[in-house]
Amino acid sequence: MTPTLRAATRLLPLLLLALVFGVSAGHDWAGPARLARAWEGGTDLSTRLLLEWRLPRVLAAGIVGALLGLGGAIYQGVFRNPLAEPYLLGSAGGAAIGATVALLVPLGLPSSLILGGLSFAGAWGATLLVLAVASGAGARDAAGLLLAGVAVAAMLGAVRSFLMLALSDESVSLQVVLSWTLGGIQTPTWSGLAWLAGLSGLAAALSMTLAHGLDLLGLGDGQAEAFGLDTDRFVARAILIGSAIVALAVAYGGLVAFVGLTAPHIARWWIGPRHRGLLPVSAALGAILVMVCDGLARAALPPAEIPLGLVTAAAGGPFFLLLLRRRIRT
Repeated sequence: MTPTLRAATRLLPLLLLALVFGVSAGHDWAGPARLARAWEGGTDLSTRLLLEWRLPRVLAAGIVGALLGLGGAIYQGVFRNPLAEPYLLGSAGGAAIGATVALLVPLGLPSSLILGGLSFAGAWGATLLVLAVASGAGARDAAGLLLAGVAVAAMLGAVRSFLMLALSDESVSLQVVLSWTLGGIQTPTWSGLAWLAGLSGLAAALSMTLAHGLDLLGLGDGQAEAFGLDTDRFVARAILIGSAIVALAVAYGGLVAFVGLTAPHIARWWIGPRHRGLLPVSAALGAILVMVCDGLARAALPPAEIPLGLVTAAAGGPFFLLLLRRRIRT
């Protein structure tokens, strides 16, 4: 049995346990009896809340986590840097600007539609801006793109702060924007969840087309080109696909840090660096992490809900420092 198949057989029970934990966790914990009634199609109010509110949210959390795991694996492969993370190229900053406009400017459209649409457009536009800046400066390698992304992200953060000050008034609270930027899964309808699942399936298929090229890129630019890979075009394509994946995650989950850093690392330790197995395992681990963290965010301080981004940062921050320490020592 290959390492990928072994990982899959072990991840399926973990995914199921994370799903059960996410559905059970909350201000009002759902015990085995309530879960059994929900499984059997019960119609009482508590069972309906589980099926119509909590279950779609947990499934959305799993999809967002899978997208972040995919995006992280792509970025780490493109930049050949284990500390790379999906928000490095300004996609999070662009999404935050889009969300700020959607939340503070009355546009006369459904809030869920305009929030998701503008945050996605902002993330995608920020990535295109990074590519244009890097190309204009003549920085075509991964390090140049990374530096351009850090610079653009800093500028976008300043723009977002200015918009928050300029667009807010007595009728619009900044608390809404701040809660979104701290991360939190939106509870979708079942039709909205189907759209998210369909788009995520397309994103997963696109990411798998990058697997062979990412393996070649890991050998170095010279070796990759010797095997017939156009590295400049491939890097730009991989970054656009990775940013689209992250933009979709940000549109539904806000700014959730460290999942895209942590999940690919665990997957790499587990099954090795080959991306055909690394990408799906990273997605599965990201789904598990976000479902568990979202359950903890809902259950830790009832009746309040901790922002999801704070939970993932509290768990991922020490992991990042451990990686940084190991990298410095090597």
